[in-house]
Amino acid sequence: MMHSLLIEGIGVQNWTYILVGITFTIYIGIAIWSRAGSTKEFYVAGGGVSPLANGMATAADWMSAASFISMAGIISFNGYDGAVYLMGWTGGYVLLALLLAPYLRKFGKFTVPDFIGDRYYSNTARLVGVICALIVSFTYVAGQMRGVGLVFSRFLEVDINTGVIIGMIIVLFYAVLGGMKGITYTQVAQYCVLIFAFMVPAIFISIQMTGNPIPQLGFGSELADGSGTYLLDKLDGLSADLGFTEYTEGSKSMIDVFAITLALMVGTAGLPHVIVRFFTVKRVKDARKSAGIALLLIVILYTTAPAVAVFARTNMIETVSNKSYASMPEWFKKWETTGLITFTDKNGDGLIQYVANEDNNELVVDNDIMVLANPEIAKLPDWVIALVAAGALAAALSTAAGLLLVISSSVSHDLIKKIINPKISEKGELIAARLAAVVAVCVAGYFGINPPGFVAATVALAFGLAAASFFPAIILGVFYKKMNKEGAISGMVIGILSMLFYMTKFKFGWFGGGTKADWWFGISPEGFGTVAMILNFVVSIVIMKFTPEPPIGVQEIVENIRIPSGAGEATH
Repeated sequence: MMHSLLIEGIGVQNWTYILVGITFTIYIGIAIWSRAGSTKEFYVAGGGVSPLANGMATAADWMSAASFISMAGIISFNGYDGAVYLMGWTGGYVLLALLLAPYLRKFGKFTVPDFIGDRYYSNTARLVGVICALIVSFTYVAGQMRGVGLVFSRFLEVDINTGVIIGMIIVLFYAVLGGMKGITYTQVAQYCVLIFAFMVPAIFISIQMTGNPIPQLGFGSELADGSGTYLLDKLDGLSADLGFTEYTEGSKSMIDVFAITLALMVGTAGLPHVIVRFFTVKRVKDARKSAGIALLLIVILYTTAPAVAVFARTNMIETVSNKSYASMPEWFKKWETTGLITFTDKNGDGLIQYVANEDNNELVVDNDIMVLANPEIAKLPDWVIALVAAGALAAALSTAAGLLLVISSSVSHDLIKKIINPKISEKGELIAARLAAVVAVCVAGYFGINPPGFVAATVALAFGLAAASFFPAIILGVFYKKMNKEGAISGMVIGILSMLFYMTKFKFGWFGGGTKADWWFGISPEGFGTVAMILNFVVSIVIMKFTPEPPIGVQEIVENIRIPSGAGEATH
């Protein structure tokens, strides 16, 4: 009895300090233990990581703050429409694992710009690759840093900007000291933390609401209150009563759903920080194995996210809708102080009117708080609430570290070593990589403090940029030996510029701005990566037809990377 009272008396904030403190100590300890001594260890962890460790690290690298915090948040508010993120990101991972990872591993380069520079026998191509990698990585890392700031501001009750700065210092420590070697083993620990933190509250709430301990089955089950009503039917009813679209109905056009899903899929396959993970294993076979392991580990969270979204949405509507503001629980007031929940009593009756009609709606809830607030709304124990905070930080920091490594290696290896100063010593290159990581963290921190949109939207744009720039160049580079440098460079430049134009016009109001009615072909900025990618393919192939073929040596390399290791000539 005394023991349970002691646990209850600790409080959410202290539990958060304890759990975040323990996990951060583990990450820093691993970074010191596995610090990089050579550029090979800094870039690809020495190339000797086991498939299981690499699978876990890839899963942590892949499941960012967008997967942990935002994906269930988007599904929670958009219902059926939010499923595009689930389909796109999962399908994209399969595409990457089967279509690209083994071939890129066989090519044996440290970075994506390195592959592009060597495959297209041109430093201009390498430079375009570096610029694209930096644009994609900085757009992506902005979302991670906002996720870090979000968690710190609520659970450690510090200002969001202070939260971002604390996150920057932690990432900087283990990314700069350990490089890919430190990041890999830190990500193994972060995967364990984030998956445990995501699943524990999901299982708790699933039992609480439906009596089923498996969240994936729980959200399709009947409620545990004996009413015989299915959970999804109840949520459809609650949504319709408030004037929202029914939760299981979609409102996006079919072309936009298709465009967003495809942009997320092919954007995944062009993401430099995920691709580089496949260079850290010994053999091509290990690259395939670790891709399969990572997929299984990712599926655990991805199949649980829709259930978490439904639990959180149902609980939130029942807690706040038409209830007295004065009777709101402590979690509501705490989130209000972060500015991520705002209540404006428009009719002065003291009740919260949460409805779809904007003129009458009095409550605005940020998508990104749903997973973090979910255990609080469901009145789970304080330690579970703190565990979710530690998991969200693990998800954001693991991906931020992977992205920072891409940025630093693009600058030190591809820009300085391959273009500016080929004679630089290994020690000089390692110093350059670490300095580049420091600058990258500072820029990432700036984006975290001044974020462009909520986490998943920012991340979705990074996928669009990767789809528009890298995917066609990598696919054509691996599967079409006649593809030359002129075609690839032109395609990448046109692809990324068209995506940047569309994104800045409709997201930030540049170039005259525009509303949803002005979208080209009815496609949102998140889905425009598909159009930009098609443009890239068309430009690349057309330009290639009117320019010289690549050298015979390059064509032979392309032939060779498609032959499985150890395979001989075909015989009759």
